[in-house]
Amino acid sequence: MAGPAPKRIAIVTDAWRPQMNGVVRTLATTCSILRRQGHEVMVISPDQFASVPCPTYPEIRLAISRPGAVAKKLRDFAPEAIHIATEGPLGMAARRYCARAGTPFTTAYHTQFPEYVARRTHLPARWFWRYIEWFHAPAHRVLVATESIREELRAHGLLRLHHWTRGVDLACFDPLAPPPPEFAALPRPIQLYVGRVAVEKNIEAFLEAKHPGSKVVVGDGPSLEKLKARFPEAHFLGRKSGRELAGCYAGADVFVFPSRTDTFGLVMIEALACGTPVAAYPVAGPRDIVTDDVGALSEDIDRAIDAALYCDPRSCADYGARFSWEAATDQFLAGLAALDGEPLPA
Repeated sequence: MAGPAPKRIAIVTDAWRPQMNGVVRTLATTCSILRRQGHEVMVISPDQFASVPCPTYPEIRLAISRPGAVAKKLRDFAPEAIHIATEGPLGMAARRYCARAGTPFTTAYHTQFPEYVARRTHLPARWFWRYIEWFHAPAHRVLVATESIREELRAHGLLRLHHWTRGVDLACFDPLAPPPPEFAALPRPIQLYVGRVAVEKNIEAFLEAKHPGSKVVVGDGPSLEKLKARFPEAHFLGRKSGRELAGCYAGADVFVFPSRTDTFGLVMIEALACGTPVAAYPVAGPRDIVTDDVGALSEDIDRAIDAALYCDPRSCADYGARFSWEAATDQFLAGLAALDGEPLPA
């Protein structure tokens, strides 16, 4: 049986503000809800240490901590639960502390890390799977967002898995959000991408699609200038957040999610909550979220876009509204509270 929910929780992450991505938004929202519920949460993140730019992705800072610095923070806080969110330098330091102290901890698999690094290094993804298997093997639970990722991690020998879904801020993301003024003059249908503008997101596949209408990219990242030069007919609006971002979703006719390396795709459920159907590849993430009523999946992204345009916006909004951050946070807490003797989920 699971024990009581811990009240003092340490979360160690290599992804944190000012980065803007699904991992950061998930962790920040979860922390906010935990604190509202009365939990004391300490976040150990790169902004607390000296850092260096990540090779090939300078917007991401990699923390350089003194030996024992992460361990001291954890000892001083004396948490009832430790969650290691990422596999970077801070995650490694926390894992090392827990292993030496015999302290149980949980991890999460947020990104298809082997495929992500393979795209950037042009090395085989299987080389990086060895690191993932090693890093997560001693975790008390590995928190995963979808069944497809659960199956993939099982195939790599990681069996102590716990479901942790994602949510939508329904006070922000809804079909009534006003579209940006840039949309007014654009030929329809407006096809939208939101997220990091980086090689692993496969945005070229979206921008190369032949479906008529307008293509809009919201976000920034290391590939932005290259894509602007290569696709001058596309519209790049930069980074948006809050109600402005909601308006981009709500004003578009279809949301295109070309990534093959995400484990969930938070932007998909935000788009759906705004009444916008999703077109994507039939891969982990989209395969677990997108149904025929709210979007379309195909290896031919043009076909997916065309089919998604026939979906009912009201059905999309109703479906997106089912994803609750409160329910997701309850799942997170249940993973932390699980005891060693608890039967593994099927």
